[in-house]
Amino acid sequence: MAQKPRTVICVGDIHGYISKLNNLWLNLQSAIDPSEFSSALVIFLGDYCDRGPETRKVIDFLISLPEKHPDQSHVFLAGNHDFAFSGFLGLLPRPSDGSDLKDTWKEYEGSEEREGWYRGEGFEDMHLQGRRWAGKIKATFNSVKGMAYKGSIYDAGSTFESYGVLHGSSDLMKAVPESHKKFLTNMVWVHEENDVCIETEEGLRHCKLIAVHAGLEKGNNVEEQLKLLRAKDTSISKIQHLSGRKNVWDIPQELDDKHTVVVSGHHGKLHIDGMRLIIDEGGGFPDKPVAAIVLPSKKIIRDTDNLSS
Repeated sequence: MAQKPRTVICVGDIHGYISKLNNLWLNLQSAIDPSEFSSALVIFLGDYCDRGPETRKVIDFLISLPEKHPDQSHVFLAGNHDFAFSGFLGLLPRPSDGSDLKDTWKEYEGSEEREGWYRGEGFEDMHLQGRRWAGKIKATFNSVKGMAYKGSIYDAGSTFESYGVLHGSSDLMKAVPESHKKFLTNMVWVHEENDVCIETEEGLRHCKLIAVHAGLEKGNNVEEQLKLLRAKDTSISKIQHLSGRKNVWDIPQELDDKHTVVVSGHHGKLHIDGMRLIIDEGGGFPDKPVAAIVLPSKKIIRDTDNLSS
């Protein structure tokens, strides 16, 4: 008898909503056959922190999974928010080209005043995104999102509060437990799987899967991009693969051979187009669901589904 294809679950941006994560996990357990769930590959697509009220509890939940589900495999991608959180905590690797983290400021220094970049303890050796993350933005309302900013351009105020610290305070560096620092340090920027099954109109197809928070840039060599992501190159001020928008929405043309699935979160949308899967229905909004996609079936499960008995 042919071996059943392994179940792969890709979970969209959680953004500090522990109750949504709990409900989604229960719904996944109800929707998937127990033996398939217990051996599934679970890929979290990043953005665990900011916006929602319980970043600390979300990270506690994620850290607990390998012990609770020892036969599952868990992958934790870095989102742009998690990258910036790590940058503030001083957890990012040094740039491999020998440059300083502060060299990442220059490209965007025209925005420093408007975004109120962090200037407190440790800022001199901090990646640009860490300074933006803990900064105090001048504007109070984010017109693009249609909601008030929470402290910084990243809405990091709620993350500080979840650790019992005022927004923008260097006390966060001491308040975040070592286990959380280890989790943030170990996040990957890309995950590649060589044999994942996906349902297509032509039937079940064996594919390569690339998971990256925002996507891959079209027009640039894919292997070069993957190399940069595997190496965690922090000399870059703004890593498009974690924070880009239109430029990383589509599958790069060289992968357009129907043999590679590219799965991401980040975009505040649920978008299933052939082999391009974007799973971020929630976008960090309080009233929108956190969703996951289950492969090979491409079934969408949400925290709001009424599945768990």
